[in-house]
Amino acid sequence: MGQELKDILDAVARGVFPPPDGRTTVVPQACHRDAGVLAFTAHAVVFTDEDPEWVRRTLAGVDSDALSAPMNPRFLAALMDRTDRTNETIDLLAVASPLPGEPPLTLTEIDDPGHHRVARAHRHRDDVRVWAADGGVLILGRGVAGRLEAAVEVAEGVRHRGLGRALASAARQLSGGEVVWAQMAPGNARSVRAFLGAGFVPVGGEALLLARG
Repeated sequence: MGQELKDILDAVARGVFPPPDGRTTVVPQACHRDAGVLAFTAHAVVFTDEDPEWVRRTLAGVDSDALSAPMNPRFLAALMDRTDRTNETIDLLAVASPLPGEPPLTLTEIDDPGHHRVARAHRHRDDVRVWAADGGVLILGRGVAGRLEAAVEVAEGVRHRGLGRALASAARQLSGGEVVWAQMAPGNARSVRAFLGAGFVPVGGEALLLARG
């Protein structure tokens, strides 16, 4: 049996990365919802249920070097066309170990399935939990290959007070002893600073392709 996406992510969380050999590994999707590309240092992982030979032929036809071809817009567009999927952005992927103790801020869990943040989170993750703080929201849920993912939102009126960093840190305390992953658009400097300030470590890039509808 070939290498599984979950095994790769579990190893990366431990600090063990794919070899920096300039190659691309193709593995099956862990579930129908999520396909895409992971970019690590000098190694890429394409997770798709499409024919691996089609992936390699398409990569070879991209007008780019082997290191950048998997994240090249031409390859991503070809993969989206082939799979009838969409992509919102290429994210910075980061991970953090769990933290002991309780979050030092007041959080109220939201369990209303009709709440707009709960409904939106369920489109991208399973086992979603959402907490509200004064001016912010923390989301935890299982995303790609079952990994535990965190996302935060902070209202404009309470920015620059450390709330985003506190929420990201709280995710580590509410993770039940698991490592926590986060995906951030590189251009969203506020979010990047908040997660890095909370101890998340960048490990690569990710282009997540979602099934339409």
